[in-house]
Amino acid sequence: MKLILLGAPGAGKGTQAEILCDKLGIPTISTGNILRAAVKEGTPMGKKAKSFMDAGALVPDDVIVGIVKERLAEPDCEKGFILDGMPRTIAQGEALEQMGVDIDKVVNLIVPDEAITRRDRCGGELAIRKDDEPATVLDRLKAYHEQTEPLVEFYRQRGKLVEVPDQGSIEATTAFLLKLLEA
Repeated sequence: MKLILLGAPGAGKGTQAEILCDKLGIPTISTGNILRAAVKEGTPMGKKAKSFMDAGALVPDDVIVGIVKERLAEPDCEKGFILDGMPRTIAQGEALEQMGVDIDKVVNLIVPDEAITRRDRCGGELAIRKDDEPATVLDRLKAYHEQTEPLVEFYRQRGKLVEVPDQGSIEATTAFLLKLLEA
């Protein structure tokens, strides 16, 4: 199964990706992780990305897409994968299609902004990240709404979108999501 996880920053994409990875036996492809790995390994796309990262600039879409393409060609992706953090824009979504990547389902984790700014809604242990400062969270939410949220309609029009409303806990969200994926 080839999946994309969408949702605002802090909606639980990484958590659900980790759980689904175990349950479905497919790798999670996190853009940040593969960017760092490509830079460390010195791949051609990694070298290109490093020049932007060293300059403090955003890595352009063509480089991100190239790195993802390299990663999806690895043997562990033959049975499927979960993309977490890519695509972030419609241009990246279109680039995936042009690469011939046929996505089975795009999961949109719907969590209200107010719950994301609280970051403690699930009742579990709260992990505070460096990018969880209130001003940073608001900036990330703004960027999500402007750049990434349009992908919801993009994938809805393609008949790929499944939506997961806020279930209140990690376990309930996973159960709801797994039922959707079986359908």
